[in-house]
Amino acid sequence: MSNSFLAFVLTERPAAPDMAALAAALRTRHPELATEMHASDAGIRQGSAGASVLRCGDQLITVMSMPTPIPGDPGLWSRATTAWPEASTVAARHSGHLMVSVLGRNQQLLPRARLMTAAIGALIATMPECCAVVWDGKVARPADVWLHLSKQSYAPFPDYPFQLWVDVLPFRSQKGIGSVTMGLTAFAGREVEFETSRLELGALIEKVAGLVVYLIEHGQVLRDGDTFGGDAKERIAVRYKNSDHFNGMPVFHCTDGWL
Repeated sequence: MSNSFLAFVLTERPAAPDMAALAAALRTRHPELATEMHASDAGIRQGSAGASVLRCGDQLITVMSMPTPIPGDPGLWSRATTAWPEASTVAARHSGHLMVSVLGRNQQLLPRARLMTAAIGALIATMPECCAVVWDGKVARPADVWLHLSKQSYAPFPDYPFQLWVDVLPFRSQKGIGSVTMGLTAFAGREVEFETSRLELGALIEKVAGLVVYLIEHGQVLRDGDTFGGDAKERIAVRYKNSDHFNGMPVFHCTDGWL
């Protein structure tokens, strides 16, 4: 599992953040952070290697402006087009990016993801040049979707914006249909791969999404051979394995059945 996250905020042209504006936007969009942030710009400083730094409690939000596109990743943008048809076009035309991370001591992953997500939303709110966000190299979303969903950064379980951190993607299999995640490994050590011959696609995606947010909240609580279900009759079996469909990546392989 990851100890931290790194996000790229893509910009249509190279641009530098206004950290005072970022701090103000964070306070406005997330009043729950106001007591954690410095009351003045004293908490804003220039870090090493040209990174701008904003302190929030014992965490440091770092933003580095880069006047170049991010490296190409056809797989990332191919996945993104499943829900965002313009993804590849946006990726091709951006000419700069911001590297965003949150540093701090003894911070668990979910609180760190929440703060980082809130900070990226505030950046987008103050920088019209932003056009997309790539979360931890795994998930790409348009800037307007991130701006909207990041308002839920501090919503209670299960309503925080896990959709910005994890992709839930459909696929066809010999058993019928399946759904696989991308991005969950950082939180739970593995991805989810769920195959079914019983569920319709919408129900499958909903079930996988529910499992994703549960694992983000609780960590790697599913053990090899466990079963779980929504009621007394439903039983979903879980096996630890390397995926047969996706280059052998480690997964929680799930299959459904009823007693």
